[in-house]
Amino acid sequence: MSAASVEQPFHDEEPVTLTTIADEIMERHPGYRVEIIGGHLLVTPSPDAPHARALTGLMIPFIAAGLHGGETETLQNVGLWLPTGAEDYAIPDLVVVDADIDDHLIENNAYDPACFRLVLEVTSGNWKDDLKTKVAAYAEAKVPVYVVVDRKHQRLHVLTDPVGSTYENHRPHASGELVTLPDSVGAKVTLDVAEILRAGQPRTSD
Repeated sequence: MSAASVEQPFHDEEPVTLTTIADEIMERHPGYRVEIIGGHLLVTPSPDAPHARALTGLMIPFIAAGLHGGETETLQNVGLWLPTGAEDYAIPDLVVVDADIDDHLIENNAYDPACFRLVLEVTSGNWKDDLKTKVAAYAEAKVPVYVVVDRKHQRLHVLTDPVGSTYENHRPHASGELVTLPDSVGAKVTLDVAEILRAGQPRTSD
């Protein structure tokens, strides 16, 4: 998803908040994702089919491991409140959260980061945001595990052990590897990098 330009609407009255601007953008452009990170708006259009296909495929190993319906849930597009700014929040592509997440709503449909065991992003045109901006944001929120499916460079990144605005451990994995995620997600989950990267590419007709 390529980042879209943002024009602040004109208002005669007192300045509007970033949250209000974000809501107006989503109302005018259904399907767009609007996040506020570090006091800046991040706007991305609707994902393409390979992006959605990769996400669907990724849910399978998490659900098969028992991470949906018991103590945890595996969900898409859930708001994560961020401590990086008064209005900051992100909407990861995929998350593993505690099952009582409904009890931890903070505001603006964003939930307490303490409920999140894992966040995952599948890159599109905004891949630099996923590999830099969101690394710092999710680390600040102390999300234990951050996974990035880097479709541009054909890598799967696994980041663990958040400290300050970074992760102490950041390991990229190439096609052909099998990656077992940390036990902190709640179960043993092994990801086939080749399979995930293949799902994220456009299909070609024979």
